[in-house]
Amino acid sequence: MIELSKNQVRLVMLAAQGLLQPPERPAVKADILPAIRRIGALQIDTINVVARAPYLTLFSRLGDYNPAWLDELLAEGALFEYWAHAACFLPIEDYLYYRRLMLTPGHGWNNREAWEAAHPHVSEMVLARIRQEGALRSADFENPNHKGGTWWNWKEEKIALEHLFTTGVLMVARREKFQRVYDLRERVLPDWDDANTPAHDEVQRALILKAVHSLGIARADWVTRYFYLSRRGVEARLPGLVADGHLVEVKVEGWNVPAYAYASQMHLLEAAAAGQLTASLTTLLTPFDPLIADRSRTREVFDFDFAIECYLPAAKRRYGYFCLPLLWRGQLVGRVDAKAHRQAGRFEVKTLYLEPGVIPSDEFLADIQATLQRCAAWHGTPEVVITQVATKGS
Repeated sequence: MIELSKNQVRLVMLAAQGLLQPPERPAVKADILPAIRRIGALQIDTINVVARAPYLTLFSRLGDYNPAWLDELLAEGALFEYWAHAACFLPIEDYLYYRRLMLTPGHGWNNREAWEAAHPHVSEMVLARIRQEGALRSADFENPNHKGGTWWNWKEEKIALEHLFTTGVLMVARREKFQRVYDLRERVLPDWDDANTPAHDEVQRALILKAVHSLGIARADWVTRYFYLSRRGVEARLPGLVADGHLVEVKVEGWNVPAYAYASQMHLLEAAAAGQLTASLTTLLTPFDPLIADRSRTREVFDFDFAIECYLPAAKRRYGYFCLPLLWRGQLVGRVDAKAHRQAGRFEVKTLYLEPGVIPSDEFLADIQATLQRCAAWHGTPEVVITQVATKGS
């Protein structure tokens, strides 16, 4: 059994996630889908203080690229949208696994059946219009009686669309200005046959393997949270996946629980153990990046305590509305409270918070400056303005 230090685990994870070294060449559209396959699921979030989560997640790995490529891949059918650990873009070849979830009674929102029973005609009306008119957005369903308000205060038609999406009756055919455009599943995937839908057992097995592959090395609790799988089911399944040769068990210094790696990725573990993996990438991460989305894993592997503060009242925020963790050569060294002022062409860094013990050498500062400038240029906000640099907690 191979044994690794925590630092070596970190390097393996960065390599698996595509965050170990900068890209060797400018990105092309053909790079988008492999990057998504590598991480398993590309989380969607609408906050655009800097860039929306899926676009920034790809920028962190690919550098400068055209965000329209992601939208095109969805419209072309190379990707689909569904709920993984959250709302995500997913490779179309994984549709069969999520189709099983769509067909599972009770999957999704707990109150779905009760809501549909209380509003029987809304879903019927929504479906009838899409059948007749073609793909539609939520905004195409006017409801003069609905009063807007806080998050999730949706009109009845939007709730019906989401219920029909969760059950797989509707799919997201494309996005327009980041708004979902819904269409009938049989029009988006005309060749799909539900006879191809695997059983729950096979779905669980496939998602466990995908989680381990995307993380490079993983404990049972990390696998559970990567796709929100059953903890009991994951723990029961892992030994069998080792026995049949798909996974290998790994011992990590200081851990009292086993870790697991994909057998075909053993070269990464061996390279890490031999000191042959070197982290050289410096980049900004969205809070929803799969490298750091699991907060307890981030603390364990990177000694970095991070939380999204946009959902907190302003008075309770310590670092800012939407801070971006800063990855520097294999370490999470700080967080950037930034905002892209697109009309003014300005990328504002309100505060750059450095972790305690981080010594800002000339090399470090040059890397950070170059990273901020690359991200700003990609946004079309080439003027970088840094207001304040502070140590965490100061």
